[in-house]
Amino acid sequence: ERLAYSAINLKNYMIENKKGGILMQEVTLNQGIKMPQLGFGVFQVPDEKICRESVLMALETGYRLIDTAAAYFNEKAVGEAIKESGIPRNELFITTKLWVQDASYEKAKEALKVSLDKLNLDYLDLYLIHQPMGDYYGAYRAMEEAHDKGLVRAIGVCNFYPHILADFCETVRVMPAVNQVELHPFFQQENALALMKHYGVKPEAWGPFAEGKHGLFTHPVLTEIGKKYGKSAAQVALRWNLDRGVIVIPKSTHLERMKQNIDVFDFTLSAEDRSAIAALDRGRSDIVNHFDPQFVQALHQLKIHD
Repeated sequence: ERLAYSAINLKNYMIENKKGGILMQEVTLNQGIKMPQLGFGVFQVPDEKICRESVLMALETGYRLIDTAAAYFNEKAVGEAIKESGIPRNELFITTKLWVQDASYEKAKEALKVSLDKLNLDYLDLYLIHQPMGDYYGAYRAMEEAHDKGLVRAIGVCNFYPHILADFCETVRVMPAVNQVELHPFFQQENALALMKHYGVKPEAWGPFAEGKHGLFTHPVLTEIGKKYGKSAAQVALRWNLDRGVIVIPKSTHLERMKQNIDVFDFTLSAEDRSAIAALDRGRSDIVNHFDPQFVQALHQLKIHD
């Protein structure tokens, strides 16, 4: 079922961020830790100066979940921003990801060390397999061991479509805490969310704005819904995913948009709103085709280190 929060039960899912002065919704992962349901993503921000400044602005705005990846080439900049912010480590939730090139048992152990070093951290809150490619089962065994040792508080996966996730969950020792996949009004993946719920895996949305496709930021349906609440189409898109129990990590390098993206905890969508958004589903990705052999080959060929 879709999650529909009333004014009363919504309060039970909220915490107050004392430094940022904002309300933030949390989810509890199956590995026993709490995770902010809305965070800040840094995909496609490879410039170190821009990334560092953007993460600093996000932290000052009140974001506490920061999502990066080895393949984003900005872990070092994220680490610098974390250090410069002065925010206690235990108030932050930091995610990074293992790239395809390092998808094996031995390589994953080394890749984790490299990421921790670049981020200048003693541990990660969440470590994800970036793509279900290469020896990702071997890589996950190394991640399970890192989880046992406390180097990683939670482990999970990305881009695991239902048939892959089912096999994975039936095989591994530590159930993945998160599956980060493409989720937005034009690609809703209700079947994938149902399977994740079955296994207790939390869905996390990359591309929650569909990378601007289909005119999301000015879409008439989302804009009209937003008018009822004094919100933008983008804020409606985020609230819709939050109401489904999805973790979202919108990206922006502009302060005002950062503030707007985090200002989505003072309204909920009606059943009528959700029905209107449901009709927007195209049932496929218009961003990337994970089933295209040439795409798979291209990801294997992308080398992030020697």
